Amino acid sequence: MHEWALAEAVISTVSQIAEKEGIEVAEVKIKVGELQQIEPDVLRFALLQLKTSKLENAKFSIQTVKVELKCRVCQHEWIFKKGRVRKETAEAIHFVPEIAHAYIRCPECGSSDFEISKGRGIWLESIRGVK
Repeated sequence: MHEWALAEAVISTVSQIAEKEGIEVAEVKIKVGELQQIEPDVLRFALLQLKTSKLENAKFSIQTVKVELKCRVCQHEWIFKKGRVRKETAEAIHFVPEIAHAYIRCPECGSSDFEISKGRGIWLESIRGVK
């Protein structure tokens, strides 16, 4: 499960920021793109298990960001719904997002030339601390 590796990266990054800023972390807001196919409960559990002393009282909130696509031909924007592709296809898209062009078409013009404008990656939205 890559949730544990991601949790380790989040804990490491937040711990470094806390050390640099001289704060005890109170809250960490994390955003996860839907294409990451992260199980939020597993990620949350991993974060709690990997907490350091600077993060002892930290609360973690995880928000999933929907996948938004934009057609480069007609400029139509739409939300990608995972249920419209097979589970194996969704997993392939997770590992190599560029493969999405082989399976997904613009609902307006039928083009496979689109960009993934939202819903990839994982990032720290904010860190709130106390001195």
